[in-house]
Amino acid sequence: MISITSKSPYAVQALAELGRSAGADPVPIGELARRRDVPVQFLEQLFAVLRRAGIISSQRGVKGGYRFARTPDSVTVLEIVELLDGPLGRDADGPFADAAAAARKVLADTTIADVIERELRDAGASMYHI
Repeated sequence: MISITSKSPYAVQALAELGRSAGADPVPIGELARRRDVPVQFLEQLFAVLRRAGIISSQRGVKGGYRFARTPDSVTVLEIVELLDGPLGRDADGPFADAAAAARKVLADTTIADVIERELRDAGASMYHI
């Protein structure tokens, strides 16, 4: 079936925040969790998986935190979903297999950089409403 738990959306949101906050220094996980209203312990579990997969890297210590190990434009949302929730549409058949294939295509064609760009565009659009 098509199954995406809360892990994937939270991870994508946190990665978008990491991309928006990225500079020379790593970003503390507590800061990412606070900005996106995600429980720190939950985000730590998600980021451990993403770190082991080579998507992000961590630095310990006072100036520790996370940064991208790969560029945000090389990380797809589908990759995040399948790392955290398993293969999308694994046991789907019939029209559900078609729906899963469509979802896989959309998520495979969307990178974290695209998510960041969309968030910035949506934030800019909402600022100009009267």
